[in-house]
Amino acid sequence: MDRLTARWPAWRWAPPALVGVAACIDVTTPALYTAAPLIAAACVLAGAMLDLRGAVGTGALALVLTVLLEWHSGRLADAVGWTEVCNVVLAVALGLDVNRMLDRRDRRIATARSVAAAMQRAVLPTPPREIGPLRVAARYKAADAEARVGGDAYAIQDTPYGVRVLIGDVRGKGVGAVSTTSTLIGAFREAAHYVPDLRELAVRLEDSLERDSLQHDDDRRTEEFTTALIAEIDHDCRSLRVINRGHPEPYLIRDGRITALPPGTPDLPLSMGQLSDVRARPDVVPLSPGDVVLFVTDGVTEARTPCV
Repeated sequence: MDRLTARWPAWRWAPPALVGVAACIDVTTPALYTAAPLIAAACVLAGAMLDLRGAVGTGALALVLTVLLEWHSGRLADAVGWTEVCNVVLAVALGLDVNRMLDRRDRRIATARSVAAAMQRAVLPTPPREIGPLRVAARYKAADAEARVGGDAYAIQDTPYGVRVLIGDVRGKGVGAVSTTSTLIGAFREAAHYVPDLRELAVRLEDSLERDSLQHDDDRRTEEFTTALIAEIDHDCRSLRVINRGHPEPYLIRDGRITALPPGTPDLPLSMGQLSDVRARPDVVPLSPGDVVLFVTDGVTEARTPCV
């Protein structure tokens, strides 16, 4: 999580401004009234909003002003004035402790983000710009903004049967989804080179996920599934063959026009194939020079804001 001042830098002036306002109130009101509680609140606020240097500076300013105000009002001669000074000292200490805890939290979050990003890059490396006769572009953005780990999977490989593409969406997110994603992509990279039939390739991927799920508890086994598109483009770029296992449909972009490519026969997601003995045949789409094929996940189709 980012601190408030990271998103709105102008707010860094709020704690010292509050100290100044409290000092004005104290000077312009009768000696019976004191604004020391506002000064103490500003010290705690500085610890939560500012860095260590800003929190120390605000605390020092607050302490000096408190002593001067108590001396000016004559309260420094009795226990009331010294009580107010002690309250500000405690508030400064509390603010610095809050600052230390938040700084430690920020470091832990930064470390977790770094590890998660490295893990995600290892599972989903950026594909090369050119594979066989195709030019390739990919963009990944996890739904979990803090951890930066999600359940989307994609891979592309040049095989003896054509350029094969896998894009999938594992149920859930976080480390568990990354584990399933790793299994799925590993199985695809191995089987894509040796299995000539796309339907058989889909079965191989499903079997790999089933074997992986056996290592987990019963609840997770019954809840896991992965939507997937398995596609193949021949080396002459004349046709696209697609098997859709419950995944959002791909799109064909030709001459500026976008055409959805829904499955001719809907099929169940991977890990749910045992619910039906019928497997869909690959859909065949003719291609022309300059065509663009766009594969997406539900993060694009269900986005509430424009995707960038």
